[in-house]
Amino acid sequence: MSETGSIKFTCDRVVVELSRFAGFDELNKYRRKLLRLGTIGIDTNGVGFGNLSVRNGATSRFYITGSGTGKLLELTPADCARVVAYDLARNWVQCEGLTVASSESLTHAVVYESDSTAGAAIHCHDMKLWTALLRKVPTTPEKVEYGTPEMAYAVRGLFHNTDVLKKKIFLMAGHEGGVVAFGRDLRSAFAQLTKSKK
Repeated sequence: MSETGSIKFTCDRVVVELSRFAGFDELNKYRRKLLRLGTIGIDTNGVGFGNLSVRNGATSRFYITGSGTGKLLELTPADCARVVAYDLARNWVQCEGLTVASSESLTHAVVYESDSTAGAAIHCHDMKLWTALLRKVPTTPEKVEYGTPEMAYAVRGLFHNTDVLKKKIFLMAGHEGGVVAFGRDLRSAFAQLTKSKK
């Protein structure tokens, strides 16, 4: 369980120091932009929100910001985790690093599993965008909670039953303000968010 209590999956973590990885500088660059916009960060209760990930080469593995890191202005590799395996049915994630992978790791995993061209994903909170796009873009069911296998299955369903692969953005109806954008890199994912705001 993380300090915020938001981790809902079983996590097997290999405690190892991660070195700077491909995409790390880009991750910090776009994370800073999202912090300035207030779409990731820390809420009034001190709970962090929002996360970013980048695919680890041509594999299904990926690096993701760690749980509870929303309060940090700048990340080091120690504030990220590498997800090396997952199992939705078991609600299980295996990661490496000095921190626990974000609570939305299963959702990010399904994005990479479902879109072979995706190299990055952003989960942020933007009430204005969420309200404007709710059910106008692919949207998970209202009863599905964030950070659960049900959310990951619902996201997988979006890839099978909607045009999310084309739109590169989806909303979480049961996670107020929750928006996920993805693309070949973080620049593309961020551009999808800003384009959708217009």
